[in-house]
Amino acid sequence: MHRARKVFPRLQKVLWKFAKVAGIRLDLTMSLHDRLDRIRSSPKLQNQQQTAVVLSAIEDTLRSQKSEPSPTAYFAALLSLLGQFISNSKSIVNKEGANAVVYLLDLVTSHVPAPLLRSKFPQILESLAPALTHPEAEAPLLRASIGCLESLLVAQDSQAWTLPQSQSSPRGAVGGLLALAMDQRPKVRKRAQDALTNVLKHPPPSPSLDHPAADMCAESVLRSLQTEAEQASSKRKKHKRQDQEDHDPKLMHALQLVKNIASAENGWPSKKIDALCEVLLSISRSSNEFLTMAAFEVFEIIFVGLADEVSSAKLPKLLDAIAELQPSQNDSQLLPPWVAVLSRGYDVSGQIEPEETFQKLPDLFNTISAFLVSSSHNVRVSASESLISLLHTCVPDTVLLEPSIMDDKVLERLSRTLQDLLSVKFQTAWMEVFNVLSAAFEVLRWQSHPLLDGIVKSIGDMRSSDSFTGKKEADAVLGAAIRAMGPDNVLSILPLNLAKPVRGQPGRAWLLPLMRGSVSNTRLAHFRSELVPLSETMFQRVLNHGEAEKTMDIKIFETVVAQVWACFPGYCELPLDLREAFDQTFAELLSNLLYQQPHLRTDICKALQSLVDTNKAIAELESEQNLIQQGRVTKSKAKQNLKHLAGFAGNILAVLFNVYSQTLPHNRGNLLQCINAYLSITPEQELMETFQRVVTMLETSIAEQSQVLAEKPKQQLKQQPSSEQAKTKMPPMSHTLMDLIITISIYLPRQSFAGLFNMATNIVNNQEDAQLQKKAYKLIPRLSESEIGRQALEERNEELQRLLLTAADKASAPARRDRLDSIARIVPYLPVSDLHFVPSILSEVVISAKEVNEKARTAAFDLLVLMGEKMAEGGTVVNSKVSHMPPDAPSATASLEEYFTMVSAGLAGSTPHMVSASITALTRLLYEFRLQLKEETIADLVQTMDLFLTSNNREIVRSVLGFVKVCVISLPTELMLPRLQSLVPNLVGWSHEHKAHFKAKVKHIFERMIRRFGADVVERYTPESDRKLIANIRKTRERRKKKKKDAGEDGKDDAAPDRRGKFESEYDEAVYGSGSDNESGSDISDDEVLGRAAAKGQKAKQNGRQYIVEDDDEPLDLLDRRALAHVLSTKPAKSRAAPDGTKKKAKTDLDGKLVFNEKSDDEADDTGMLNGQEPGDGTLEGGINAYVNAIKGKDVPQEGQRRKLKFKNKGGKDNDEMEIDEDELAAAKKKVNGAPRGRGGAKQKPMRRGLGAEKVRQPGSGGVRGGGIKKARGGVFRHGLQRRGGRR
Repeated sequence: MHRARKVFPRLQKVLWKFAKVAGIRLDLTMSLHDRLDRIRSSPKLQNQQQTAVVLSAIEDTLRSQKSEPSPTAYFAALLSLLGQFISNSKSIVNKEGANAVVYLLDLVTSHVPAPLLRSKFPQILESLAPALTHPEAEAPLLRASIGCLESLLVAQDSQAWTLPQSQSSPRGAVGGLLALAMDQRPKVRKRAQDALTNVLKHPPPSPSLDHPAADMCAESVLRSLQTEAEQASSKRKKHKRQDQEDHDPKLMHALQLVKNIASAENGWPSKKIDALCEVLLSISRSSNEFLTMAAFEVFEIIFVGLADEVSSAKLPKLLDAIAELQPSQNDSQLLPPWVAVLSRGYDVSGQIEPEETFQKLPDLFNTISAFLVSSSHNVRVSASESLISLLHTCVPDTVLLEPSIMDDKVLERLSRTLQDLLSVKFQTAWMEVFNVLSAAFEVLRWQSHPLLDGIVKSIGDMRSSDSFTGKKEADAVLGAAIRAMGPDNVLSILPLNLAKPVRGQPGRAWLLPLMRGSVSNTRLAHFRSELVPLSETMFQRVLNHGEAEKTMDIKIFETVVAQVWACFPGYCELPLDLREAFDQTFAELLSNLLYQQPHLRTDICKALQSLVDTNKAIAELESEQNLIQQGRVTKSKAKQNLKHLAGFAGNILAVLFNVYSQTLPHNRGNLLQCINAYLSITPEQELMETFQRVVTMLETSIAEQSQVLAEKPKQQLKQQPSSEQAKTKMPPMSHTLMDLIITISIYLPRQSFAGLFNMATNIVNNQEDAQLQKKAYKLIPRLSESEIGRQALEERNEELQRLLLTAADKASAPARRDRLDSIARIVPYLPVSDLHFVPSILSEVVISAKEVNEKARTAAFDLLVLMGEKMAEGGTVVNSKVSHMPPDAPSATASLEEYFTMVSAGLAGSTPHMVSASITALTRLLYEFRLQLKEETIADLVQTMDLFLTSNNREIVRSVLGFVKVCVISLPTELMLPRLQSLVPNLVGWSHEHKAHFKAKVKHIFERMIRRFGADVVERYTPESDRKLIANIRKTRERRKKKKKDAGEDGKDDAAPDRRGKFESEYDEAVYGSGSDNESGSDISDDEVLGRAAAKGQKAKQNGRQYIVEDDDEPLDLLDRRALAHVLSTKPAKSRAAPDGTKKKAKTDLDGKLVFNEKSDDEADDTGMLNGQEPGDGTLEGGINAYVNAIKGKDVPQEGQRRKLKFKNKGGKDNDEMEIDEDELAAAKKKVNGAPRGRGGAKQKPMRRGLGAEKVRQPGSGGVRGGGIKKARGGVFRHGLQRRGGRR
């Protein structure tokens, strides 16, 4: 308790310090006692010392007078002191005392009763006046005085505000605040503006909407704003030709004050709106973007303040005032902001009075659309955006759902205006007009027919013209028209003219791709009556062509058929006439197409699925109905549609099942989704009948398959199909039927689960078909997706435990992952009173951690953690029920320690594989539960693994190394330091492996040790003979730091953020992030491994860095299509430059072919040239020296024994020599020279060898073929058949 008393004042001080930095006034939320206590307990800062002294003196006086320390008592005492420090004659007598007294008065005044403040107002104002008006008054005194004045003004009643403006009246005090609100000092100005805002937000009770001082404030501020605006304008004209940037700070201060007054309770006074709009619009035409933005912010605040019902009476007058300020049509500076302000105003008007605003829309449209003929692009864009905004905000929903006669007339006027926008007068703005028309279709929806039929006709005719360049924009308008009016109305205006073309009218096949992405919420009957016959006609023409080679016309007919059916999913997206259009005849047509036209199955399945999904989405809505968003389909209508579809569900499912069995597995996705959709609406009785039929067929199929497998010879059973055969081969019927049963399972009623589980049990225990067994294990995860399925898993938990335990020895390798997934779905439902399933299944899960299949390993690790969490919840492990335990084994209490003991039992396994798997499992569990385990358990684990580190089995040691790494990076330092004495010698021994299997891993672990525990600690326990490893790590890290520093990058060790995301979990990164990472010369920081790795189960994310490679001659053109080729995701290597910084061109021979030389640029090339110049230094002596070097230098071949020439290999480390027999060399040269060379078979002329160049032994197999690159020993690469002596 004593400690808490000490801590609380500290915490309070920290909060106050933070509040001071952040500019937050915590005083408003604290009691007076807390504020004064803060002053008493505050540190003796210079600015607080005098305040604490004054407060102490006042409290001593109150105690001596035996007065209660109430706000009123403090207020009276401070008023008496105020006159001693501030007087009218001498102004401020004592600055420090005045600051302290006024500061305390500011704190106390807001807690004093309002009647007392009203009665003492003249006295207090007279005392504060010298502080507020004195030219040398400092900011702290002014801010405190403003606070006192604010509390006084808020407490005044209506009678006080009726007094004329004078030095002792509230209006006079407001005038003083207005003057201070334009002060040059930011804190004083901000405090005064906040005070004014607060005063205006607390008007006295009266019938008026506005505060009594609002008019006075508005008039004063408006006068200041006009003055500053005129001065800024004249200054800009005066300095028009000077490049001086002036932000007009006084004008910005005035705008800020206007914003504060406009944000008061009832906004800007209605009488002053006209003048304010005029000034703001004149300011907004300024080229200074800050002023323009500030002016717009004021308009925005005014409109927001008028959005409530109380203040909305001012809105019409404001809109009229803005409309009267319409600028010239050619004013490209003022017109865009005026249009933007006007549209924002009508946005607010549309929210308050939607009907009246809609009636004004045609006139407003005519006014703004006139600006589309402007020559200024900015004006046209602003006008079009304003028209789009008006359409979205000023057309109420009632106009679309239940339009009145007046609404119809308004829509007709609006449609005529929109139609006029396509006239020649607006041709320069057609791109902007198209955007407006698209918005009109989106807003008016079905009401756009027949109002906007003329627009569709005009744009369709433009689109059909070959010379029209705006086809993309026209397509956007027509797409919006198709969505709004429906394809039936659009095609009645713009017929396709494909099946029976009309002479003189163009074909519009281009409409079909447009319809594919635009059709929605329309009449399905139109598809049946118009597009299906078109498809049949086109398909019949394809059939009539027969088996002959396809012509271009036939390919076009096939394309039209595909495009027609690509529109079908859109027609099925919440159709308006589903019950009338979708009948038995249409269902039979779709069934036949599913059987006969495989290339149409995807579109038909999507359409059938969309019929169900879109109606289910409406039927399951919980919020209030919005018929516009629901496409005029009510909940009741959607439910009726689903009931109608349910009547066809049985037959549709039968067709889908048959088609599913005839489709290759990689094409079944859409079919399965469609099957799921119709299973969800199938009546229960039909669903059970369907399920029973599929089960019966499955049993028959399994029996037939078993008989076939028994009759086949073993050699045929062992033969595996090739990859191509596997792709085209249909799976057995039993596999297909099992897929269907798994799909049906979550929709079955609970009474059918008994038969379902019996069937699954038989398949799981059947070892003949591994793939079928794998599919059977998918049943449990599938059931866990539904609520009924989860209840069944919980009820039959004991039965499922027995099934999984008895089938353990019959599980095939392909089924391992799904089996582990099934176990994971059972574990959460294990009863707490009996957890024997965990130790019974544990050995299988542990050994699965070493599976070859990565997904199976991941499932095993997840299951290990899940079982650990289940054991950590507590409970009882009945060991007598465990198969490998004696019947009288005592039960154990479930805990993490007990779970680790179970897993540790695998360390006594009989095979190294089992021991390695147990160590890997313990590693994963330790990383997951390291913060929850007892320290003794962790210490025992580390000690045990230290012993396994001395094992001779590499598989065991590999797992131990992963465990050691997790310990090093995650366990507490105090726990690991005592273990280093034995751990380090045992670990370093594996770095001597002759095959270097673990050298990189061990080195990486040592790097992590050095980083965590320090190099000195690790080196202390490292044997003397192995300390060079520590030295190497040190040097490598220093070299890396230096390299990063030189490259201008951050030199921290953990600066490797790009490594995140390479692993799927923190554990994987901790265990497996050593080998390749270390070999590439980079470390992985602890921050990456602990808590900053990619989320589990997500794909590895790229680092997001990209580099642009530019040419030296010209910059990269980002608008060029080929610019993407210059963008790399990896950092490009820096080109090697010469020491002097100059770049050297690639060498070429006399034929202009590239010559690649591995030797230094300073060495002589094969033509005797040194960097393209003559040998020597150009002098006679230099030439002689070069000649002597050519015949007696170290590169010259020397004659050895038996006349063999010796060559020195300069490329080697030991200057190896090579001997060549002269006779062999001569024979080889003769053979090469005699071989046919070149294109015409002519012999290649002997090539002259440069001075000092080495002899090359050419291959004797007919010379060089194919023009490839051949490398001479230690010499030059040459490309192709090069003539060293040039052309002759």
